[in-house]
Amino acid sequence: MAIRSVSELVEQGFKVIEKEIMGCTDCQLHETVTNRVISKGSTSPKVVFVGEAPGKNEDESGIPFCGRAGKNLDGMIEYMGLSVDDYAVINTIKCRPPKNRNPLKCEINACKPFLQAQIELLGPKVIILLGNTAEKAFCNGEKLDWGVPRPVDGKYTLLKIYHPAALIYQRSRIEEQNSLIDNNRHLWE
Repeated sequence: MAIRSVSELVEQGFKVIEKEIMGCTDCQLHETVTNRVISKGSTSPKVVFVGEAPGKNEDESGIPFCGRAGKNLDGMIEYMGLSVDDYAVINTIKCRPPKNRNPLKCEINACKPFLQAQIELLGPKVIILLGNTAEKAFCNGEKLDWGVPRPVDGKYTLLKIYHPAALIYQRSRIEEQNSLIDNNRHLWE
């Protein structure tokens, strides 16, 4: 029997979450996935980056943000002054949608217990939502302003910035993204 409540997943820890993700068949994405993409980085980070969904490179490797967007994310992490022990990277869903389409609401909901359990176990000071899809999945439809931090119940601070893939196609936003980061450095330094 699958463990699906957030509290059960948290109680069982990272290894069980990984096992549950690997065996999940709660949406149709499991039928076409090559590799499920769970996380990378620290298990006790200051900052957790939440992306949208695995792309082609991530599906092939099982590692989040390993393609062109990943290079942009690596550059952002370096610009933020974070070390490898300071951050973790996860996605709202763990399987690649066909043709890199946006995740469907039912897919986001199927993965939501995994996302919530990962966040709770990681225990970051800051959760950085990379783009609108991560915001929709994490905030239940509530809108955040770009680069405006929002404390949540004394647990952590939410911050929405541009998705690294968007910066590939809109290079003009890199300077704006850096400004959003500069204005919020106090959150993780």
